[in-house]
Amino acid sequence: MKSRRLVCLGIIAAFMAYCVYAFQDSVTPYVTFAQAKERKTTVQVKGLLATPRITPTGDGKTIRFILRDDAGAEAAVLYKGIQPEGLEQATGIVAIGRYLDGEFHADKLLVKCPSKYQGSVKK
Repeated sequence: MKSRRLVCLGIIAAFMAYCVYAFQDSVTPYVTFAQAKERKTTVQVKGLLATPRITPTGDGKTIRFILRDDAGAEAAVLYKGIQPEGLEQATGIVAIGRYLDGEFHADKLLVKCPSKYQGSVKK
């Protein structure tokens, strides 16, 4: 009876350890470009467009732009996918990906657009 309990406790402990490992692997912290260069994992960089120019690449499925992070550092961001609507007017951009080959390769872009209700408060 005791050996069955120990086996069950061992299975539960192994499952808990796996859950902690899987959760840590799925967390993507907010970092600056300097910190993103040092990490090999997926991270999130929050910032603004440094220049209004967004350049599509030759294949038409990738865009490149310059993002300025919260620390003031700028880096080229390469995003494969459809350009999010309102990217040029965004009040904030979060690029999720990793830093490779001298530029940030984004897997996802989150765009915060200006509110259509901003400045229209009636008294």
